[in-house]
Order: sequence, then C-alpha cells, then structure tokens
Amino acid sequence: MHAQIVLFDGFDPLDVIAPYEVLYAGGTASDGAVTVELVSAEGPREVVSGTGGLTLRATGAVDLERADLLLVPGASGRVGEPGEVPDEESAEERAAGEPERDELSAVLLARTLTTGLPALLGRAMDDPGITVATVCGGSLVLAMAGLLEGRHATTHHLGLDLLDATGAHMVRARVVDDGDLITGAGVTSGLDLSLYLLEREVGPRIAHAVEELFAHERRGTVWRAKGPTPAAL
Repeated sequence: MHAQIVLFDGFDPLDVIAPYEVLYAGGTASDGAVTVELVSAEGPREVVSGTGGLTLRATGAVDLERADLLLVPGASGRVGEPGEVPDEESAEERAAGEPERDELSAVLLARTLTTGLPALLGRAMDDPGITVATVCGGSLVLAMAGLLEGRHATTHHLGLDLLDATGAHMVRARVVDDGDLITGAGVTSGLDLSLYLLEREVGPRIAHAVEELFAHERRGTVWRAKGPTPAAL
C-alpha cells in the first residue's frame, strides 16, 4: 500500500505527523508492504502549517496512478496569505477562545477549494482502487467540495454540524469506515485511524506491533454501516 499524505497551506501538523509515523513504522514492520510520502497538489514545495509557522516539505505531487491511499489532514491556526508564516496570537485573540480559532480553521480549509486539490480528491473518490482517508477537518475539505453527499463520515466535534449540512451522514465516532472512505474525528484520532488502516490493509499483527511501539491503545469502536440498527438507549 502506497500512502500519500496531502499538505496544504495552514495544515494541522499533528494530523500529518501522527499518521506519517504510524504508516512509516507499519512499512518497517511489514518489510516494505506500506510506503508513505508527503505530497501537495502543486508538487514539491515547502508547505507552512497553521501552527507557529512549522514547515514540512512535500517531496512530490499528488499522483493518483501511484497512490493506494490518499490522506487529507485538517487545518489549524490563524488566517494569512497562502504560504505566509503565521504571527503569534495577540492577547485579544487568545481571549476570544476556541470558537474563533475553529472559525479561522474553517476559513483555512475553505481556502483549499481555490487550489487544484478538490479536483484531485474528486478523481480519487471516483477511483475504486484508491482509499481516501481524512483526519479532523480533512473531511470538511471533501464535504465543502461536494464529495461527501450520502456518505458516512466524522470530523472534529466542532465541525459536525457543518459536515451534516453538506449532505453527509454525520456519525459521532472516533473512526468511521465507509468502504473506500475512512474518516477520523479530532486531531489525535489520526493515531487510531492510521493504526486501523494498517490492520485493514496489512493485518492486525502489524497494527499491534506498531501500537506497542508507540505505547498507544486505540480508542473507541470503528463505526461501520453493518449489523442491526440500535434501539434508543
């Protein structure tokens, strides 16, 4: 399985780093059955995150001929010009609290709609040979691009209403498996999502070995549209 993790201006670093490390370790544990790289819609470049100006390098372009898995992170931080290193928050912005920061993240996510990324994601969603995965607000990128209508998905708890408003079937779960679409909730769910991807694609023994390496036990049940509908509790 070749995984490509997509970087865009304002991405949330933890949404990227956690899955990258898990999938990279999965490749080592499976003798190369899993490979992973950082890419962007534009090709090789330095990409500025939304957290303190931390920069990661995309080593290639999104390549749907090579990718078996395309993973889209969420966003974080302040809104500036594309590629701009964010300034430190002012005292007034810090005092404004989480809702304003969440609103800014939504603006950063919406900015991806002006790039070449939505078209690439649309092609990936139409390709039965590619699994699209998201962490946190990454599912909102797909939703705002009109790609999740009728699909089961989750996102950060502050974005669930927006996800629902786009026509997706919103699920309050840490990881949601909708076939060729796997979505994770808040930022740390990237660990659980990527461990589940290892289990699904290369087996539970590999996933367990990586889980032990990182001293992390997965949380929650992976939601699938299977089994009887639960009665009200």
